[in-house]
Amino acid sequence: MALTGKIVDLLFGRPLATSEERAEHIGPIAGIPIFGLDALSSAAYGPEAALTLLIPLGLVGVHYIVPVSMAIIILLFIVFFSYRQTIEAYPHGGGSYTVATENLGENAGLLAAAALMIDYILTAAVGISAGVGALISAAPSLQPHTLELCLAVLLILTIVNMRGVHDTGVVFMIPTYLFTATLLVVILVGVARALQAGGHPHPLTPLPAVPPATIPLVSWWLLLKVFSSGCTAMTGVEAVSNGVMAFREPTRKNAKITLTIIIVLLAILLAGIALLCRAYHIAATDPDGTHYESVLSMLTRAVMGQGWFYYLTIGSVLLVLALSANTAFADFPRLTRAIALNNYMPHIFLLRGRRLLYSWGIYILVALTAILLIIFRGVTDHLIPLYAIGAFLAFTLSQAGMVMHWKRNKGGVLRIFVNGLGAVATGITTIVVLVTKFTQGAWITALLVASMITLMRAVHRHYRRVAREIDLDRVICPAELTKPIMILPIDRWSRISEKALCFALSLSDDIRCVHVQMSDQPDNFCDEWEEKIAKPLRDGGHTEPKLVTLTSPYRYVLQPVVDYVLAVERETKYEKVCVLVPELVVRHWWDNLLHNRRADLLKVILLVKGNRRTVVINIPWYLEQV
Repeated sequence: MALTGKIVDLLFGRPLATSEERAEHIGPIAGIPIFGLDALSSAAYGPEAALTLLIPLGLVGVHYIVPVSMAIIILLFIVFFSYRQTIEAYPHGGGSYTVATENLGENAGLLAAAALMIDYILTAAVGISAGVGALISAAPSLQPHTLELCLAVLLILTIVNMRGVHDTGVVFMIPTYLFTATLLVVILVGVARALQAGGHPHPLTPLPAVPPATIPLVSWWLLLKVFSSGCTAMTGVEAVSNGVMAFREPTRKNAKITLTIIIVLLAILLAGIALLCRAYHIAATDPDGTHYESVLSMLTRAVMGQGWFYYLTIGSVLLVLALSANTAFADFPRLTRAIALNNYMPHIFLLRGRRLLYSWGIYILVALTAILLIIFRGVTDHLIPLYAIGAFLAFTLSQAGMVMHWKRNKGGVLRIFVNGLGAVATGITTIVVLVTKFTQGAWITALLVASMITLMRAVHRHYRRVAREIDLDRVICPAELTKPIMILPIDRWSRISEKALCFALSLSDDIRCVHVQMSDQPDNFCDEWEEKIAKPLRDGGHTEPKLVTLTSPYRYVLQPVVDYVLAVERETKYEKVCVLVPELVVRHWWDNLLHNRRADLLKVILLVKGNRRTVVINIPWYLEQV
């Protein structure tokens, strides 16, 4: 056991006391990799998702990536200013669920909660699959092992996140900043070369030829689909407002600084990638094709060549994409805790683990992400159509809730305008994303959101029913202050039976020892009863237990005992019926194979069939260590 504990401490860190929580708080430097990894890494697959839909337009399609990206960046800044106000208004964590519930009501809150939970699960799955996709792009021989690699990355992320917020930030800091720095270098060098070449730079290494156009004209419908796919680059923007409490004092200031840095960096990356793709004529390749290569790989080769810097950049992209699922690990447990506080999720999500984490939120996230990866075989392109709907639905509800918040608290016209603009912009985007991606898989997300709301309502109904039945607003009832009826199943006289009987004698005067007699087996227990139990107790002036002998013609042992207990319950009005279950406890798990487990089964049956006056007490007899 000591060795097992050391291994657990090595993997997950030593247990943290509640008093050590302050040391787990973080600043902007660690906050960027923890809460911004998903948003920043989306620069690697958001533009590519948009360019993939522009493939049918050929070289003309590449030119449309710039206006589409500019529209996404404008929307990004609208959301940014909106969430700065949310952080100001909700310093204890103002996620969409909290804001929508407090300002728009229960239904809006549940809609936001369901959308966010599904979005976080998809964030984890898409991040991992995109990271593995980048690895396969560099090493195509690994393609048959896509799913296995995805599950391996998920396992690593789980272990790292179970160590706590502070350790997670430290681990993810290097790959996050390396990714950002290398891409910024590529963009700066690429822009400089494009300006020197008059806007028509030549790539340093040959690029795949842009296929000819297969459709003659661009349509608004196609551009809307491109925009909706590119909007996947905005997922994860809400993470900072959800996790404000993770920051050290001053929490508002540190959270705002972190959010600002994340948004500015993401905007630079999206604009730079779009401009360089147009300048270098880089189009997306078919993700299902044999010669697939990611847009970032082609862009880095075109600007920097295929030397050491190329491999450093692609390596950082691979790491950050795989680790970008960390945003879901940081926020999903906080979200489930907030929902559980309102009795819409099981209360197990309120429990904090050994590293001051809401561990059950992580367990559920890991399980659901693994299921999603297995269903879609770890292919990013299959997961993208399900993505972004939950995020934008949550954005819309959060901003609409903030409008109501400022109206109620007289926050001023400017604040109402900023959040109102955010609500309108993200609301329109939600409709666009849902409509354009509905037949591609968005209907699955819509169905899951509805299912989650139904499930949360069912959980809430259960807790309300439990509260109604167990809440008490009166004083203690003296009529119920009676000694219990003690029922002791006893098969033979032994040390175990003696311990249970002595315990029963110390609690009650009404003790009934129930002995089941098989019709086809010799039984001398009744003779032993008078000699070894009844007479010694009478002579000592103690209460004499009542022996109840039950005959079992069909060799059942448990059923006659259960039937007797239920009959006694029906005959009494106030008395508690206390069933003592003697049990032999062995030292090794394999010793259980040598003994029947009737005691365990009897306890389960009594707990299921008993009523509120039934009490089941286990009486263990521990074997000495041999």
